[in-house]
Amino acid sequence: MTEIRLVGTAHVSQKSVEDVRSAIEEFQPDIVGVELDRGRFISLTQETPDPTVTEILKGGNFGRLLVQWVLAFIQQRIGAETGVKPGAEMLAAIEEAEAHQRPVALIDRDIRITLSRFWGKMRIWEKIKLIGALIYSLVGVEGQEIDVDEFTNQDVVSAAMEEFRKFSPRGAQALIDERDAYLAHQLLMLGSRYERVLAVVGAGHIQGVQRYLDAPETLPPLQSLTADVKGLPWAKIIGAGVTLLFALLIAAIGFSGVGLDVLLAALVYWVLINGILSAVFTLLAGGHPFSAATAFGVSWLTSLNPALAAGWFAAIVEAKIRKPTTGELQQILKAETFSEMRRIPLFRVVLVAALANVGSTLGTFAYFIFIFPVLGIDPAVVVSDGFANMLQMLQGLL
Repeated sequence: MTEIRLVGTAHVSQKSVEDVRSAIEEFQPDIVGVELDRGRFISLTQETPDPTVTEILKGGNFGRLLVQWVLAFIQQRIGAETGVKPGAEMLAAIEEAEAHQRPVALIDRDIRITLSRFWGKMRIWEKIKLIGALIYSLVGVEGQEIDVDEFTNQDVVSAAMEEFRKFSPRGAQALIDERDAYLAHQLLMLGSRYERVLAVVGAGHIQGVQRYLDAPETLPPLQSLTADVKGLPWAKIIGAGVTLLFALLIAAIGFSGVGLDVLLAALVYWVLINGILSAVFTLLAGGHPFSAATAFGVSWLTSLNPALAAGWFAAIVEAKIRKPTTGELQQILKAETFSEMRRIPLFRVVLVAALANVGSTLGTFAYFIFIFPVLGIDPAVVVSDGFANMLQMLQGLL
């Protein structure tokens, strides 16, 4: 009869390292499953080259990349406080299994799939709250006493999981629930080939995985846990909507009869509002004045084209000036403070890219909110007269 035993760990806990070694020694499993995918296994056990700056810039999605880096930074800082390297318990499981001549199975979902589904499933408001919480954590983790071993206490873990669900229900589904199911799938497959299976997983997964092991019929299909998140391409839809709205607005002003000077002012303000906010946010990120000037120069155009982003252009200029090197990713993860991270050229480039885009987006919304008060015209009159005149012209042409 197959026996599957779970060991719950905290990722930066010396006690977890000892618990893993004791469990393998006592249980004598036929195979040890660890909560790692191939990529994390390689990075944990081997020296791997960092991605080049060009690869990072081509990858885009700078907001998600910053979240990933900040999460790694926070975990690294907690590990430094406790004297335990993140992932030490998984490494201990691998080494102990090899010492007992037992095979090791990688049972976690590919981290790229998890992050993609996590970010893709979260609503915009959840993403904003997450980024805010991470910024707060960058400050809060400094000098704070943390009892990491409490993170293996199931009452504490359950409370933390419930708080995260309130904070981001859809994020929790991708990060926790789906991985519970994926881990259970992998363990059941191992159980069909081995009699004694030991699984080393984060304490937050213990209850969910055990529920699925006790009732395998409730498991969702494995394919549904690895497929791309299908949904409406909101970024493209919103971008196209902005382009259409701006075109209609300019057309309405042009045909309303308020005068060419007002039309030109509307166009100038589009350039200024988008450009100034994008440039300001670039400077807030610590960007070079040339990068800010680039963001200012392109923001008005990128706001009208969903395929372009002001941050890409600002980041390219920033990279040319700062000249980051490939070895700086490890420096980012080993930084002592957020200020130290910001001084690393590679981090600065990505931060510039992300914040330039934020500034450009805010500029677009600000334009549509304030343009009529700034121009000193009544929007209802301009829109109604503009569209009435356009309709009359079209009827005349037909």
